[in-house]
Amino acid sequence: MTTPRAVVIGSGIGGLTAAVALCQSGWQVTVLERAPSLEPVGAGIGLAPNGQRALDVIGLGDDLRDLAAWQGDGGMRNPRGRWLARTSSAAAAERFGGPLVMVHRATLIDRIAGRLPAGTVRTDSPAELTDPGVAGGRPARVRTPEGELDAELVIGADGINSGVSRVLFPRHPGAAYSGFTTWRVVAPAPDHPFEPHETWGRGRLWGTQPLKDGRIYAYAAAVAPAGARAADDEKAELLRRFGDWHDPIPAIIAATEPDRVLRNDVHHLVDPLPSFHRGRTALVGDAAHAMAPTLGQGGNQAIEDGIVLAHHLTPGADLGAGLAAYSAERLPRTTAVVRQAAQIARLMSLTSAPAVALRNSLMSAVSRLGPGLVLRTFDGIADWQPPQRTYAAEAHQGPIPAQRQGRPL
Repeated sequence: MTTPRAVVIGSGIGGLTAAVALCQSGWQVTVLERAPSLEPVGAGIGLAPNGQRALDVIGLGDDLRDLAAWQGDGGMRNPRGRWLARTSSAAAAERFGGPLVMVHRATLIDRIAGRLPAGTVRTDSPAELTDPGVAGGRPARVRTPEGELDAELVIGADGINSGVSRVLFPRHPGAAYSGFTTWRVVAPAPDHPFEPHETWGRGRLWGTQPLKDGRIYAYAAAVAPAGARAADDEKAELLRRFGDWHDPIPAIIAATEPDRVLRNDVHHLVDPLPSFHRGRTALVGDAAHAMAPTLGQGGNQAIEDGIVLAHHLTPGADLGAGLAAYSAERLPRTTAVVRQAAQIARLMSLTSAPAVALRNSLMSAVSRLGPGLVLRTFDGIADWQPPQRTYAAEAHQGPIPAQRQGRPL
């Protein structure tokens, strides 16, 4: 039997995860990336227990846990520093089978791409889907600067403004602006210790998380018109918006290099796509279900996509049935996560003083009733389990021993 060929357009987290899982399943995979290198944006990413379990399937979970900072106790604060809600890492690990861990995106991309055969990824190679193909019929077709490629499978992993998605569903309106913009920085740690936290103000949010190498990953969000940018630089904008908030926020902003501040408006697919596939072409990650970052699930859901897609596409099996099963499994789950993230984004975006006071009072009341109520936000999300493997993977055959760093997963 001829080895089936898959072409992945885009080398983000979801596309690379799908590529590794498909390679392990027996596919010949080519990843086409328009950028000149795989170097991702300089930001962190939280790997929730569901994302870690998905990475376990392709043998990468332990590697990332070893390289990541395990999140400790923390919680939510107001701009003056008062705790609104406390979180317990032990309670989260017990409820969801493992802790949240924080890793630099470059580390994650490097480790996933490192599991691919040499030559799989072609950088500086923009690609365009010209024909999604027909399952059981003609192959899908992709145009590149070097010529056209035919493939039994094409995966659109080309982000929020996905060209592949527009080809598959030209009448869909696409992602909508969420109403807020975000900043991300990686900076030296402050001199004094701190607890991980998110701080919620009036239409503004700041988060501070440690990385294992001693640096800090910080993120911020604020209600703003789409496309607005600072008149001077984004570090100065952070100082204007957050410079009078509690420690260690001002020190982190001060330690940040101005040209290292990343700013991006947030767009999300609140109007879900009708399907995640058409013909011989499938969508993963932001191309399929762009979401607000308020649940920290964008990358985790993309990793899940790659694992579930490969699970349903065993070489030699009915491709059309496999893609239909992928859409049927992933569309309802990711739609629910997108909507839940949007609900939390609306709470963050409140700007009137009475509404913010009520929101903060409710947060404090829920926190006093115990960590279980706070953690319920992630029920059905962080406790996800990957499908039974139908392909060879290097992952361990069973649960991680409970004695691993004292925390099970």
